Amino acid sequence: MQEQLSYEEQHKITKTIIKASVLMLEFGAESKLIELTANRLGKALGVDSVEMSLIPSAIVLSTLANSKTQSVTTTRMAHHKPINMSIVCDIQKMCYSVEKHKYNINYVIETLKNIKPNYYNRWLVVFMVGLSCASFAYLNNSDWQGLGITFLASAIAMITRQELAKRKFALIITFMVTAFVATLIAALSQIYELSSTPNIVLSSSVILLAPGFPFINSVLDAVKGYLAMGWGRWMQAVMLTVSTAIGITLAFVVLNLKGW
Repeated sequence: MQEQLSYEEQHKITKTIIKASVLMLEFGAESKLIELTANRLGKALGVDSVEMSLIPSAIVLSTLANSKTQSVTTTRMAHHKPINMSIVCDIQKMCYSVEKHKYNINYVIETLKNIKPNYYNRWLVVFMVGLSCASFAYLNNSDWQGLGITFLASAIAMITRQELAKRKFALIITFMVTAFVATLIAALSQIYELSSTPNIVLSSSVILLAPGFPFINSVLDAVKGYLAMGWGRWMQAVMLTVSTAIGITLAFVVLNLKGW
């Protein structure tokens, strides 16, 4: 027979589960994975079931215990953060450990405190982003001068994005300014005729701003029945795309260029 949970114990479990769920939501996990993880963690910690409602900015979560006669409900805000799958993986590993080894709530609380984002070296990211954008230009038959300018423009744009993120600028502003900087530098290939393929350079240098992950998550959420989350994430991706387009357009206006 399952041990009866006191209200205080259930409240502690509920707070811990929603903390893990909010972390997953903030760092880019899809809605179905968040719900499944919360349910697994709840059952491993002794509650009968976990029910939640997800929106892009918050989670409402309820736990039912003692043959579903006792309920605790709590709400937490979720703040947008850069996508980081290391956080999601760490929470999944923790959930598996609790299920396998029957750890108690104190283990979960301590583990959540120690989970930190796993960041790559800043300059490695800059180099790889520049290389990937240059590779995209290469695949579109850019000349060698265009490859060099694409690498330079996208690398400096990535540094700009990192600096703005460090100073906690809104993501829409970050994307707009980054697109503006990338286009300004890439446009040198057209203004000074440094490359015979300036259009490819201009388009390739802003590829780093393509919001692929939010678009993918929005489709996955909508297909799996989480329509509010799907629409919210889709709208976020659209707004990031629009802000990127505004940054590119501003650069064209400043330089008096006609476009790609």
